[in-house]
Amino acid sequence: MRFLSIDLGQKRTGIATGDDIVGLVQPREVLMIPQGDALIAALVRVIDDVGPDVVIIGLPTNMDGTEGPAAAGVRAFGERVAARTKVRIEYQDERLTSFAAEESLKRSGRTRGEKKEIRDALAAAEILRDYLRRIRGESEPPDGPMDDPSDDLTHD
Repeated sequence: MRFLSIDLGQKRTGIATGDDIVGLVQPREVLMIPQGDALIAALVRVIDDVGPDVVIIGLPTNMDGTEGPAAAGVRAFGERVAARTKVRIEYQDERLTSFAAEESLKRSGRTRGEKKEIRDALAAAEILRDYLRRIRGESEPPDGPMDDPSDDLTHD
């Protein structure tokens, strides 16, 4: 099954892709479009291009696991995307995914500006990794060294 993951932001939205066969997850791009109709149109184009079976959207939950107004806004946005694409939308808790993306960028050797350009795509990749672990019933990342996902960002 092929997946597309979205880290929705107010100004920047990260995109990552992956599958559940080999578990490969790759940051894809960052859309520099504010939330609204233009972002939905851009996401529809990306979804049409990638052809995922499922779109995973990061859900901003509180540290205690409850959902607040931000999560409700993301769910409403997801419904709009689903109505335009007819692709199944699922949500994944995005707590600490930005932190994980920052940690991987610290050791990347990239400049501050380069890091800013890809941070959201790396967060989308973390969301998708968490989702894949969840559907496999894994609670922790697999043992062994982790690849630096900042090296995988494609520039479409």
